[in-house]
Amino acid sequence: MNKPIGIDNTAEPQSSVDFGRRDLLKLTGAGVAALGAASLFSIPFAKAQDMSNGANNFYTSDRVTLEKIAFKSQYEMNVAGNLFIPNDLDRNARHPALVVGHPMGAVKEQSANLYATKMAEQGFVAMSIDLPFWGESEGEARQIVSPDVYAEAFSAAVDFLGTRPFVDRNRIGAIGVCGSGSFVISAAKIDPRMRAVATVSMYDMGAANRNALNHSLSVEQRKRTIAAAAERRWSEFEGGDVEYTSGTVHELTADTHPIQREFYDFYRTPRGEFTPASANPQITTHPTLTSNVKFMNFYPFNDIETISPRPMLFIAGDQAHSREFSEDAYKRAAEPKELVWVSGAGHVDLYDRVDLIPFDKLTSFFNQHLSA
Repeated sequence: MNKPIGIDNTAEPQSSVDFGRRDLLKLTGAGVAALGAASLFSIPFAKAQDMSNGANNFYTSDRVTLEKIAFKSQYEMNVAGNLFIPNDLDRNARHPALVVGHPMGAVKEQSANLYATKMAEQGFVAMSIDLPFWGESEGEARQIVSPDVYAEAFSAAVDFLGTRPFVDRNRIGAIGVCGSGSFVISAAKIDPRMRAVATVSMYDMGAANRNALNHSLSVEQRKRTIAAAAERRWSEFEGGDVEYTSGTVHELTADTHPIQREFYDFYRTPRGEFTPASANPQITTHPTLTSNVKFMNFYPFNDIETISPRPMLFIAGDQAHSREFSEDAYKRAAEPKELVWVSGAGHVDLYDRVDLIPFDKLTSFFNQHLSA
């Protein structure tokens, strides 16, 4: 069995976060994965922008060409994406390709573009996508939670990539960041065309909503959340306004939790803030209340072992509040598998801190497993 390995960075480790039940009640649903706030060390009320460790969410490269694309899923919904192609790519040959998914509540311009650009610099054809109902992808109402539709978007991306004349359809891999880590696992279980899968700072969005971090949510609390969402459906069915839940806070207070601060520093500052042209900035990152409970029925790690013998790579910060999800997935997955801890890194650090993100490990993993 491959042993979990560590990547030693020079960054100072962040203090660990004990996320208790009282806090979870304030942060129901997808907010656990897209809560927001400044860094763990910021001053309350300050609009932080921690750009240390090479934070560079909006990175661009003069070695890569970006093409905006769109394609249909099996649900006949347009999935929007950015295709990143190395400038020196021989388009008369066939090359390995990657699809990259963004964090839950985010859009492709947040983290996914960075990963796709960096991997294109390493010679891969790489594509970031907007999950349906988010960003530039189709789907109404906006910001609906639908794990099955999300997973289908990854398979539709494989459809698209595998029909490009310069892509080898037998050498397509996938990267899922945060919530997309669980969506890509869900997709890969029933789509063996994904020949290798990597997750970074993964959130199991099902477990996060059913149990909260460290299993701090009781069954009774879960039932109350479900009941509140169901009750809200009456109003929306009769034409009432759509209500949004959780997501990233829009301002800091003295009581803002350290995990919220960590997300805020990315989603609500120039470091990573991005609002699609058609979106309301007041609801970015927030899923709809009535749909968010669909995560309660989402079990992406069930049967994860059936992905084998296709390889899996799990990358997480050793200080990440979400590390339990990568540990759980690694434990359940069959060989070949690897679990890599990034020393000193928290959860959001691996969204955009290029001095911490182990792109060399991702490159070697996909070079090995997507070789001709």
